[in-house]
Amino acid sequence: MASGLFALLDDIAGIAKVAASSVDDVVAQATKAGTKAAGIVIDDAAVTPRYAVGFAAARELPIIWKIALGSLKNKLLFLLPGALILALVAPWLITPLLMAGGVYLCYEGAEKILELVVPHAAAPEEAGKAVLDPKLLEEQKIAGAIKTDFILSAEIMAITLSTVSTSSFQMQAVVLAVVGIGITVLVYGAVALIVKADDIGLALAQQRFAPVRWFGRGLVLGMPYFLSGLSAVGTAAMLWVGGGIIIHGLEEFGLTAIGHASHGLAVAAGAMLPLGGVLQWLTGAVFSAVFGLVVGGIAIVAMHYVVQPIMKGMSKTGQPA
Repeated sequence: MASGLFALLDDIAGIAKVAASSVDDVVAQATKAGTKAAGIVIDDAAVTPRYAVGFAAARELPIIWKIALGSLKNKLLFLLPGALILALVAPWLITPLLMAGGVYLCYEGAEKILELVVPHAAAPEEAGKAVLDPKLLEEQKIAGAIKTDFILSAEIMAITLSTVSTSSFQMQAVVLAVVGIGITVLVYGAVALIVKADDIGLALAQQRFAPVRWFGRGLVLGMPYFLSGLSAVGTAAMLWVGGGIIIHGLEEFGLTAIGHASHGLAVAAGAMLPLGGVLQWLTGAVFSAVFGLVVGGIAIVAMHYVVQPIMKGMSKTGQPA
């Protein structure tokens, strides 16, 4: 009887070890995937706060909450099943889809830089938004944010899927879910803090303890600069991640010249300093960002001078005479 009990306990201990190992594996895989998607996460956190700008302070957190729920729905109800089906049915499509997403990121990043150099004229519909009912305007902002999030979330899930492409179906499902939930909590938790930072600063600025009061004032005065810096980092991250995805995708198709050039330049830069690991990484990131900017510029030209004219021609052809 005692020996049977010890055998049962030994089996339970074995199961526990396997479970613990599986949990560690999930955490490791999710961390690796999340690290690869860091650039998109930064851009997501940089883009989202603008959707709460212009509303009463009491509506800021509810707006962020609704966007976060929409983001979670995007990832878990649509993108996660789609990614798993893709992995089962057409795994060869993962790299081309990743590269297409990379081109989109480069396009968006290049558009933001072009907007700084040559500001676009405000569209007529944007000017008319000021007269919209606040509730309707809020709904439109939330819908626009969720649509933007869908693109960024799709890229995050695709990067995650490529990271665990050799794992079992169950592991892929769990890691995709963990990354989807974890990144959503991280991004929108950070966005909520950013959006409410000025209110926190105002509250601290009214305290009697001088250091706290000074910190509050600094928070209020520094937030505009912080948001501008975050936007710049987000743009750089889009180009860096997008360019890197395309370079790695080209290497998988046997086109290794650009990847070898990036690696060689990074190694040469890293060799200049005794502790050149940071410089090596930075050089590789800058190379990817510059390449991404070139790709984005080509995408802008193609969009404005090829795609849009074709779409306008098709819409005119479809109109009744």
